[in-house]
Amino acid sequence: MSTTTGPDGPDALLGPADIRELAAALGVRPTKQKGQNFVIDANTVRRIVRTAGVRPDDVVVEVGPGLGSLTLALLEAADRVTAIEIDDILAAALPATIAARMPDRQDRFALVHSDAMLVQELPGPAPTALVANLPYNVAVPVLLHMLDRFPTIERTLVMVQAEVADRLAAGPGNKVYGVPSVKANWYADVKRAGSIGRNVFWPAPNVDSGLVSLVRRTEPVETTASKAEVFAVVDAAFAQRRKTLRAALATWAGSPAAAEEALVKAGISPQARGEALTVEEFARIAEAKA
Repeated sequence: MSTTTGPDGPDALLGPADIRELAAALGVRPTKQKGQNFVIDANTVRRIVRTAGVRPDDVVVEVGPGLGSLTLALLEAADRVTAIEIDDILAAALPATIAARMPDRQDRFALVHSDAMLVQELPGPAPTALVANLPYNVAVPVLLHMLDRFPTIERTLVMVQAEVADRLAAGPGNKVYGVPSVKANWYADVKRAGSIGRNVFWPAPNVDSGLVSLVRRTEPVETTASKAEVFAVVDAAFAQRRKTLRAALATWAGSPAAAEEALVKAGISPQARGEALTVEEFARIAEAKA
């Protein structure tokens, strides 16, 4: 494996041969169960960092660093990087990869060996950005957990399955607008930020990937209802997508009549469907029940 004496060296980032060599040395085979697809293209990780708008003063948290492709590119651009890795073998190997390829940046790198869904705190300064190639099977819950647990994260760029990217970025009235769209919008302004082809991964997935940008709301959703109360309405509204809100919210409200009363009080038609509502309107419904 080639090494470099600094972050700007031509060999600092991992290429396809480096990735395979590292994986072979560790006895690692990417598994579908863990949603592992390693990025093997240096241009792609640099593009992700650029699209994320990573600044020299940023403290970036990365979830699922794998063999370190994106981690190295983030270290080139950010002040500090904290990576959260659940896999025992990958977590043990990553610090050595950083030390070998970017020795003068290794003191700016921290590793948290854990399931991201269980992480409640991070070492060092509070994170300002989240940049990650999220495992497809846990992308949405991990994203929402990180946004909720670490309010200092101002900017997020995640690479997820294209279909998930579309859902996260969808607005009311879009056919794929649903629970992930509304919950992500509770925290941030969400938009699609590009597409990623299959050939930059090893192994190549059988689906395309998409980049999603989330910029934290400067003002939170204005409501007296708690996040949990609002999310309960969202979950109920989309549990039965084709039903009117009067019917879909019946169990949540206690009866169809109680649901109708809350909807009318919130200024929303009982005949409307969840797909048509903004996060602010879901918040009004939550308030109206109380």
